[in-house]
Amino acid sequence: MLITHDPSEYIKGLQQLLISDKKRISFLFGAGSSMAKKNTDSLTVPSVHPLTNDIVDNLSETPKYKVLFDELKEELTENFNIETILSNFEQKIGVIGKSTLNGLNKEELDSLIEKYKEKIQEKISIHTEFTYEKAKSMVQVDFARWIGQVDRKFPIEIFTTNYDYLFELGLEYCNIPYYDGFSGSYKPFFNSESIEDMNFLPNQTKLWKIHGSLGWQIEEKTKKIIRTESSGKDILIYPSILKYNNSKKQPYESLMDRLSNFLKSDDSILIACGYSFGDEHINARIETALNTSTTAHVVFLYYDKYWCDTDSKYKFRLSEEDSLYKAAIANSKMSVYGIRGAVIGGKYGEWKLKNEPDKDASVNIDLYFDEDFDDSKEIGSQEVGSEGWSGKGDFTITDFSKLVNFLSSLMPINEIRSWSKNAK
Repeated sequence: MLITHDPSEYIKGLQQLLISDKKRISFLFGAGSSMAKKNTDSLTVPSVHPLTNDIVDNLSETPKYKVLFDELKEELTENFNIETILSNFEQKIGVIGKSTLNGLNKEELDSLIEKYKEKIQEKISIHTEFTYEKAKSMVQVDFARWIGQVDRKFPIEIFTTNYDYLFELGLEYCNIPYYDGFSGSYKPFFNSESIEDMNFLPNQTKLWKIHGSLGWQIEEKTKKIIRTESSGKDILIYPSILKYNNSKKQPYESLMDRLSNFLKSDDSILIACGYSFGDEHINARIETALNTSTTAHVVFLYYDKYWCDTDSKYKFRLSEEDSLYKAAIANSKMSVYGIRGAVIGGKYGEWKLKNEPDKDASVNIDLYFDEDFDDSKEIGSQEVGSEGWSGKGDFTITDFSKLVNFLSSLMPINEIRSWSKNAK
């Protein structure tokens, strides 16, 4: 029997969770959140493929580098991206010894890796373009505004794999106090003990950058991790296979422990958006924490649409071959909301409305669902409920910008509840 999931039912459940002041709410954001835009003036980080091509083209102006990139492109084919390239470089430099690779010795290959990392850093340093006028076009500003519009028993916690400053810009523009694990003023230092304490600064939003950030450095003299202006000495976990080994070091270990401990807390919910389930060390923490928690739940808003060159059409990744699909089938505490279907309660089904939308519904359907076009109705027709209506469509809040629009729509509900509480 074919299973379907009614998006209007699950959006109501999500709405109740988000307006509750008793739930511990956190978000996990990946690269997709840094690509989101409101309009052409939005500050964004390029997606993987344009970023890869731009960096490779720039470095390939040096002939000896171009030879190596051309060979890698042929070797990696469809997997030719910033992560696989850097992984390949760092694996090769570990075995090159005194020999050469495409005419590059160990020192030259090491120099190429440093230049490659510098280019990544250069491309994500979009905060240098920030102006208060541009803040109006930032999705992260709208997200911060939602965070600040009502008091909560537990503060919102943001976990992100992104290195850029977009969330910081949004929170600071909206005057939202937040804590990121660093204490101090002159040279803020990483305070691992504060991260272990779930009640530290209980009223402040938390921002946990679990892969590091621009501006994080190791002070040579003291060996302390400090936060300062961004420079070439930043201790990022760059997007290579070695990040899984690096993540066992401080400050990453404390930040990953925070993610685990959050999910082990009572009545906690983690909403992931712009994250493709591609980081094995993060996935393992989530799955392990869910197995030991009785009340936690994770909702993946999964933008699974991609272009298939072979078939010359768009397809959707949420299927039996997908790792996130398999994880959600095996664990009912994990829900995956894809664009055309979802895994909920360990069962996959297509999105399908049971009834045609009610204009008086508590949440406007256009905020979260884009119905398939019904060409059986003529323009200007008075016909209602035609046989052509399918109830199927796209679940849209898998896109970070659409998610923030949905969150913003909840603000009046939160404000009314807050006024009522204050009146009492």
